[in-house]
Amino acid sequence: MNNASYPYFPPIEPYRSGMLPVDDIHTLYWEESGNPQGQPVLVLHGGPGGGTSPRQRCFFDPAHYRIVLFDQRGAGKSTPLGEYRANTTQLLISDIERLRIMLDIDRWLLFGGSWGSTLALAYGEAYPARSLGFILRGIFLCTRREIDWFMNGMRWFFPEVHDEFLAAIPDDERGDLLQAYKKRLFCDDPAVYLPAARRWSRYEGSCLFLRPDPEAIDQFSSDAVSLGVGRLEAHYFLHEGFFSDDQLIREIDRIRHLPAVIVQGRYDVVCPPDTAYRLHRAWPQSKLRIVDDAGHSGYEPGLAQALVAATEAFKASGRFD
Repeated sequence: MNNASYPYFPPIEPYRSGMLPVDDIHTLYWEESGNPQGQPVLVLHGGPGGGTSPRQRCFFDPAHYRIVLFDQRGAGKSTPLGEYRANTTQLLISDIERLRIMLDIDRWLLFGGSWGSTLALAYGEAYPARSLGFILRGIFLCTRREIDWFMNGMRWFFPEVHDEFLAAIPDDERGDLLQAYKKRLFCDDPAVYLPAARRWSRYEGSCLFLRPDPEAIDQFSSDAVSLGVGRLEAHYFLHEGFFSDDQLIREIDRIRHLPAVIVQGRYDVVCPPDTAYRLHRAWPQSKLRIVDDAGHSGYEPGLAQALVAATEAFKASGRFD
């Protein structure tokens, strides 16, 4: 492992990858890297619609872990990009099970940040017997309060960024920004939905870091990222994640017996710490790690260090003590 200033393991390439058709619309990209006989870990990307990154492989010791990444429906290299039809949390959970069975994995560690933490909890609560434990970062439970914070509350910290988010929305539609973006993101005209997706994605990308990262903002503004992020985040927000009221908290007993660590940036504006603390209070058996010099992105140094420390702790003992 590298030194403390750069906490990741060295970059690696997948030893196997492929495309998995899951229905008449969607085909999913998946890959494996690390040790083919190692401890399986499933990496769940954020968004929804954010897609995987090669850097996500570097949180894990490749000599120990069998690292599985996949792009969820409508995201990354999965096709079609930005497709919101036949795209629900329950279908994503079914996709994960299909992938697990295809790869002949009995149980795996679940690693996810932001929406990835949401999906990890949802999968674990649906399939606790297939889950070894959880490493969760930047907790998002997809409640109405959190969605309203994303659409409106982040302006308290990023007012100029929120003004850009509003810029293309007429005054008479600004009372319900989610519905205003719905009208634009889900129309059939790319001259309308592509700029809306870019604005949505750039809005999020501009708020991820404690210190702004121009490269990340540019990446979130690209068509390859923004269409998945803009359309699918709005789609899932409109349906409150396809959950019943506070479902992930109410069903925490299903996974209470499994080891879990929650890693949270103190100054996370996208997914504020209150949600992580609320999850920890409902699940006191979990370990809560607040990183005082970090925002939302798992690639910020303090968060990356804490995440690598968690994967190393689980490697050593199967716990996070």
